[in-house]
Amino acid sequence: MTMKFSQQHKNIFVIVTSILYALLFVYAAISKLLDFENFQVQLGQSTLLSAFAGLFAWIVPATELFIAFLLISKKWRLIGLFLALCLMVMFTAYIYIILNYSSFVPCSCGGILEKMGWREHLIFNSVFIILAAAGILIQAGMVPKGHLISKPAVLASAFLITSLFSIGVVVFLFILSEDIIEHRNNFVRRFSGKAAKVNEINLQFNSYYFAGTMKDKIYLGNYTAPLKITVFDTLLQKRDEFKINPTRTDFPFQSVQVRILPPNFYLIDGSVPVIYKGLTKDWKAYVKWNGINTFSHYQLVDSTNLVFRSNSGRKGESVLGSLYFGDQPRLHLNEKLLQKQIDGIFDVDGTLHYDHELQRLVYIYLYRNEFIVADSTLNLSYRGKTIDSVSKVQIKVATITSRAERKLAAPPLVVNKASAVFKNLLFVNSALLGKYEPSEMWKEASIIDIYDLNTNSYKGSFYVYHIKNEKLKSFVVLNDNFYGIIGKYLVSYKLNKRLINTYQNKK
Repeated sequence: MTMKFSQQHKNIFVIVTSILYALLFVYAAISKLLDFENFQVQLGQSTLLSAFAGLFAWIVPATELFIAFLLISKKWRLIGLFLALCLMVMFTAYIYIILNYSSFVPCSCGGILEKMGWREHLIFNSVFIILAAAGILIQAGMVPKGHLISKPAVLASAFLITSLFSIGVVVFLFILSEDIIEHRNNFVRRFSGKAAKVNEINLQFNSYYFAGTMKDKIYLGNYTAPLKITVFDTLLQKRDEFKINPTRTDFPFQSVQVRILPPNFYLIDGSVPVIYKGLTKDWKAYVKWNGINTFSHYQLVDSTNLVFRSNSGRKGESVLGSLYFGDQPRLHLNEKLLQKQIDGIFDVDGTLHYDHELQRLVYIYLYRNEFIVADSTLNLSYRGKTIDSVSKVQIKVATITSRAERKLAAPPLVVNKASAVFKNLLFVNSALLGKYEPSEMWKEASIIDIYDLNTNSYKGSFYVYHIKNEKLKSFVVLNDNFYGIIGKYLVSYKLNKRLINTYQNKK
């Protein structure tokens, strides 16, 4: 009578375990399907599954429902318990990697399970793994002696294979997804860390631009007052203003801008063209160079060298060049760096940067997902890709014959709105919404993507929020500080260490 009662309890345990699993999987699957868009977004941010979010958004709930069906069937219950164990071990391995190796912790469950913390989730899963294992042992004990699964060695091997297979699949997905996201990204962003807003200053006017930085100062120029310099400390608490005093003012200036490379400052107008140089201690500007080759989009390499974009040849197509403006000026053009797709002018429009620590020139295209990395002598290092899919410029160019002018005939598709370089990281203000991203955020914030120039890989993204419907216009990065101009406001953000943990000084 005792043995019969014990067997009855074993049957009840297996049935209850199967029902609990079935209810859990059905509930989780339905929750995911009812909030499918949000679930897909969460998978898109997952460390393991971001590269496969579109596929796994359907596979996971479908698998959960299939296993639930097997568990409620007496004939297929043992297989159902093994698959439930397999799936639960996968979930547990997933959580372990999230907690120990992930730079971002997403949510992957729907309903009430979403309120559970990840460590609580780990305990919850461990309990269900024990239930499944106990259920399998009891169910296998009910199988006739001649059946293969009734043998202890076979059963132990089945447990081992199930566990190793489950963990192996998760580890494989983690490694593969990391490689795809960093090097073969299909436009899935990973918000691996946050940027916390620290300060906001009303500049009163929207005509300011970043003229340069040093370790404890931020320099702003002003388009409408080109001789005015505004200097902030890095906390944006102390403000000073200076006026540049040029020794000559008889040039036909058109687009004067200031560049700061401490202890020197430079007053430059590439349309004249002329370069002034002076010291920031007195702000007196002396003509250093006055030539005939016009240029734009310039950046200083050192005290007597700059890189720029100019126009060359019979068709006036854009090229990148370098200028030594010391005692014996020298000009060098490289007509192969910029790659023409349509007209060689508008289609190669972009932003030029120079990183003094890596001694690398970086040119990022405005209308396509590509950037160029070269050394200070304009020798190509490599051509990199941003994570979006726009590889072909989408612009229309019209020619006004009477004026011999070319203009954009329609609004172009902008890909990379603004950018900055600090040490080995390239920061890009993308103009495009990625896969699985909530469209509501697009109305509230600008997205900054980060790329490692040393490894040519994508590292993560973060948000910079709009101010009074004004979007981010330009920005610079200094160590873990992000400074942006939004309308007439100067803002500062503190970057999470996860965003900049790949800072290096190696060339």
